[in-house]
Amino acid sequence: MKEITVPVIGSMKNKEKIVMVTAYDAPTAKIVDESGVDIVLVGDSVGNVIQGLPNTLPVTVDEMIYHTKIVSRGIQNAHLCADMPFMSFQSSNKDAVKNAGRFVKESGAESVKIEVTEDYIDTIREIRKAGIPVMGHIGLRPQSVHDMGGYKLQGRDKAEGAKLVALAKKIEDAGAFSLVLESIPQKLAKKITRSIKIPTIGIGAGADCDGQVLVINDLVGLSEEPLPKFVKKYAEIRDLMKKATEEYVDEVRTGTFPSKEHSYD
Repeated sequence: MKEITVPVIGSMKNKEKIVMVTAYDAPTAKIVDESGVDIVLVGDSVGNVIQGLPNTLPVTVDEMIYHTKIVSRGIQNAHLCADMPFMSFQSSNKDAVKNAGRFVKESGAESVKIEVTEDYIDTIREIRKAGIPVMGHIGLRPQSVHDMGGYKLQGRDKAEGAKLVALAKKIEDAGAFSLVLESIPQKLAKKITRSIKIPTIGIGAGADCDGQVLVINDLVGLSEEPLPKFVKKYAEIRDLMKKATEEYVDEVRTGTFPSKEHSYD
């Protein structure tokens, strides 16, 4: 299998769909890498998925570096991208470059992802000056959940949609190599995808994006219900784990386990 680099990702636009999956640990990263995904994203969704938090806001740079580092040990071919968590880039461009550099130096990340508004176009430029590839993220931005009033569809009306199209073009001009579109109408995602030369990766943005991303726990059925509308479960791992653990509990309590087969003479 080929190693997926930033130029490879860029060359995939209009040719083949890009597949991105989140991962938060080495064993999971190894599985998704062996499955042929193009990009493994260590998302700040680790706060919701692994840490049991109500949102991503408390996640720290050090926590993200730790998870990215262990994920990197499971990857051979996929491109490794790390989310820059809340307040790792918002305070100043100097902090943004420093923290992006930490992800590359300390965790093995090959790029970083930031949630972008008009205020952070220059931030992309400054990180790029340091030689670090940047993936943008617009639409629903989980780090701005309080400002947005919750996890809501973005770009519903014509004015909001036009702003997102313009923002996407500015992100491309600033040097981002790809752009995540989260929770926006499919027609708007199609318009954005066709208006820029860099690949778009959708999550809740329809089938016309250049690629798709899902959280691994969601797609394998490990997350609790309810799940967002855009999630498709490809397995029911949570049910299997619960059933297996219940059987283990029963066998230990009844003395069935460990049997002679599982004991030493």
